[in-house]
Amino acid sequence: MACGSEWLLIYLSSVFLLFMVQSSQGQLRSENGVKTDVFLSPIFMLEPGLVSNGIYYNIDFPRGHIAIKSFNGIDIPNHHGDLEFLRSDHIMIKNSGICDDACPQYFGLGSETRRTATYVPDPYGIEVGNPADIPDGYEERWLLNVHAIDTRGAEDKLGCTECRCDLYNVTADRALPPNYTGGLRCCYDSTRCRVKEGFQGVKRSLFFRYTVKYVDWHASIVPVKIFILDVTDIWTKADESRGLKARHHCLVEYDVESCPVGMANDGCIHTKTLTFSWPTGGDVIYGVAHQHAGATGSTLYGEGGRTICSSNPTYGMGDEPGNEAGYIVGMSTCYPSPGSVKIAAGETMTLVSNYSSAQRHTGVMGLFYLLISDSSAKPDAAEAHKSRVMSDLGWAVALFGVGLVVMAIFMFYVKSGRVDGYEAIKA
Repeated sequence: MACGSEWLLIYLSSVFLLFMVQSSQGQLRSENGVKTDVFLSPIFMLEPGLVSNGIYYNIDFPRGHIAIKSFNGIDIPNHHGDLEFLRSDHIMIKNSGICDDACPQYFGLGSETRRTATYVPDPYGIEVGNPADIPDGYEERWLLNVHAIDTRGAEDKLGCTECRCDLYNVTADRALPPNYTGGLRCCYDSTRCRVKEGFQGVKRSLFFRYTVKYVDWHASIVPVKIFILDVTDIWTKADESRGLKARHHCLVEYDVESCPVGMANDGCIHTKTLTFSWPTGGDVIYGVAHQHAGATGSTLYGEGGRTICSSNPTYGMGDEPGNEAGYIVGMSTCYPSPGSVKIAAGETMTLVSNYSSAQRHTGVMGLFYLLISDSSAKPDAAEAHKSRVMSDLGWAVALFGVGLVVMAIFMFYVKSGRVDGYEAIKA
């Protein structure tokens, strides 16, 4: 998933992709009023060690005034895509915060997607496509950023997925900050991670499949807002006397240094903490962390140390898809009873992200996703569904050795007479 002044997203050691050439098409199903659409991304090419970063405008996505219940099929690495390609005929619709310029996406998870619940419980939904919100002369569209690394034959697969600069042929056209040794800036489009000498692998034409579950918007649905927190956030407190607003400069990635030689591994824990003021009150509907390999969990606390949500990783123990040894294959989630966990406007919050420091890690993340509803919103109990809508991962053929980043962004686009279609933009 991508955040940052140059987007980022998330890492994956192997993902399920469709291995064939085919145009994107929806496969619509409906059950108990919940519609399920399956779509395909544009084609992208990979070969051992190669990085591909594609940005696609106007992807296939359900249209109209709807409530999204689930968006699955996006596995991810630590990667980027420059936002400078946005032209004046676009209006990007970001999530509700809290980062000022980073993490604008609506959706984005990593290799943990397959074992992480992502459904939005009834009667809640993520509202999109409200005609009242679309400016005159614009229409709704979605943007997809697919950033993939082919790790087949890599000398150091973990190093490739952590974008260690010494493993990549980073070119001189992009200056690196002092002491920058790994992360988003070293694995941009068309760079290569070092593979084992003599390794041969075929070039592959791939595309990505994503599944969306949604319902037509109606009065019984309670809208939720998407908040993405980043433990690297440099928070500047508001100063009303000087007319200064609060600022949240999210760095997105950070490094974990290894612990001193001789220290027991179980004592090697790196903790990064963020304390900030919550901007608006509401009820917590859903919470989950996103971390990388080496993580031991993340917790969000409210004032007085009360736990808002703890999210802990599950690591794979085998070779099969969804159980890759050494990689996070799932994150625990929080689904509080409606109204039971509230956050007040101005409340002091603390986000804690923990990693094992038994070995060094570069470009790791400490993100936390929350869905928040207005405490004053009351669902129509007579119409609200009683069951939660479970997610459908919708995977196809398993392909190993690919790191993938995907981010979906909602935007308005000036109407024109040209034929709609995918436009591949290379960052």
